[in-house]
Amino acid sequence: MNKSIAILGMGRFGQFLAEELSKNGADVLIADNDEKIVNQYSGIVSDAVIADLTDTRSIKNIGLSGMDLVIVTMGSSLEASILCVMVAKECGVPRVIAKAASDRMGEILRLVGADEIIYPEKESALQNAHKILSANFLEYFSLDEDLCIINMRPKAEWIGKSLSELRLRNRYGINVVAIREKDGSLSARIDPEKPLTEDAQILVLSETKELKRLKD
Repeated sequence: MNKSIAILGMGRFGQFLAEELSKNGADVLIADNDEKIVNQYSGIVSDAVIADLTDTRSIKNIGLSGMDLVIVTMGSSLEASILCVMVAKECGVPRVIAKAASDRMGEILRLVGADEIIYPEKESALQNAHKILSANFLEYFSLDEDLCIINMRPKAEWIGKSLSELRLRNRYGINVVAIREKDGSLSARIDPEKPLTEDAQILVLSETKELKRLKD
């Protein structure tokens, strides 16, 4: 059974979410007060509703009961975000994610019932900062404050050596979880004796505090 997800607010962030979630098989309901955008996405998502997200009655009429997940994406509107979070929880939605523009806004949304807060601008800045600081980092994913996953190229001194030779866990405090070869194939079944190539990409799990050693 496909997961049912409601996206409340169809700014750029909401639009990207709607496209990606629908593409990956979720049953997506969208709601926004902009009739043009709602009509634009009506052929992409499972259901599209024109609604005033600053009005409690209008939010209740969207039909959030029975949803697996509600994502509130109006990061610039605290009032609308609060109402949407509260109504979603009143409707029995088990998980509500809310976008916030600041830490303070995130704290308030948690107080009114949000299960998870996302900060797209902050997370994007964090990812790009780490990529800028290390030429080897291709992608950076924060799991929490202390743990991250990095998709990276092998450092120059690693090329031609095997993982058993490099002893990366001892030297850098990282764990290699998968390797992507030149042909694009990604495998978690890693041969520790196989030399790393220049074209390989390594997916590593690392504590955030160990990143400086990895960049150096």
